[in-house]
Amino acid sequence: MELKGYLDTAVRAARAAGELQRERLWKEHDIEFKGEVNLVTEVDRKCEELIVRAIRYNFPDHDILAEESDYGALRSSFKWIIDPLDGTTNYAHGFPWFAVSIALEIEGEVMLGVIHHPMMGELFTAVRGEGALLNGKPIQVSRREPLKGCLLATGFPYDRTWDNENNFDNFLNFQMAARAVRRAGAAALDLAYVAAGRLDGYWECKLKPWDVAAGQLMVIEAGGRVTNHAGEPFSIYDHRILASNGLIHEEMAAVLQVSVIENRGSR
Repeated sequence: MELKGYLDTAVRAARAAGELQRERLWKEHDIEFKGEVNLVTEVDRKCEELIVRAIRYNFPDHDILAEESDYGALRSSFKWIIDPLDGTTNYAHGFPWFAVSIALEIEGEVMLGVIHHPMMGELFTAVRGEGALLNGKPIQVSRREPLKGCLLATGFPYDRTWDNENNFDNFLNFQMAARAVRRAGAAALDLAYVAAGRLDGYWECKLKPWDVAAGQLMVIEAGGRVTNHAGEPFSIYDHRILASNGLIHEEMAAVLQVSVIENRGSR
């Protein structure tokens, strides 16, 4: 099957999940805790069930890696990577900034990604080698530089109150080095917005593959650059990501290394 067939399935599933999220946003939710502050709602689970059902119906032999459940390993060369509701904390509080993220990895390489922002009616898609689109129209990263004139985004890990790798030092350093930093609470959307040129750069740590699989491909296909914090090749299984328009990438990597040096000196 051509990639378009896989993409069509992902788009339909993302739209269906997004519609469910819109319908239930400002209603009462069943909230559970996966940790001290890490939430999951019944909408997360229902959306994941919906997406997985669509994929299993069309591609029963494919592997699935998703946030809320373990679907076992079929040892397929195809792996769907799913975040059914990225931005659950926002969603649980009625803050309308969240997304559906679906990616397909084939033989270890992410080949397509879909990020649906239902409250804005925005559908971001990317196919490796074919560029990135927003609602069917091509998008590109920004051309802004240097770093001091750029708008960045980041996030903080759930264990930020008790683990030293909490991103606070990087946040402070970038606040001093860039025009501004935003923390909106949905990694997939941060990456999609870098791809669309609305943000110039993004970094974060302690992420999971489903947080970044679709978004990192979009940044690359929109002409940007994605590495780990040291500027080395990025894997979606690496928990530290640095994404940018490419023009400010080295500047951002240098800021991230300041924290590494400072932390070593404090030991």
